[in-house]
Amino acid sequence: MKNFVQPGNVVTFLGQTGGHLGGDLVVIGSIFGVCAYNTAEGAEGELALGGVYTLPKATGAITAWAKVYWDAAAKKVTTTVGSNTLIGVAMLAEISAATVVTVRLNDSFTA
Repeated sequence: MKNFVQPGNVVTFLGQTGGHLGGDLVVIGSIFGVCAYNTAEGAEGELALGGVYTLPKATGAITAWAKVYWDAAAKKVTTTVGSNTLIGVAMLAEISAATVVTVRLNDSFTA
């Protein structure tokens, strides 16, 4: 196929304000993913758009297979919908005091 560009599970992006650490969840426009390595503001980086990752969690219990959202202000995963971005589902249940949660990212884009 002469018009094929790439599989699309990892895409190149420009580092946003303040840059990103490898492993950070990044939301840019209508996509989100996990930064593959440290990326300075304005520099090219790689963003993994799918897969299963351990991410920082807000206070509150999470049940297995619950929809989870990204709270951009707190930079943590939550089950609170509000203005937060749906990013996927929790793979395991976590107690309220847990600081991380294992998330299967939704390979789609934000609405």
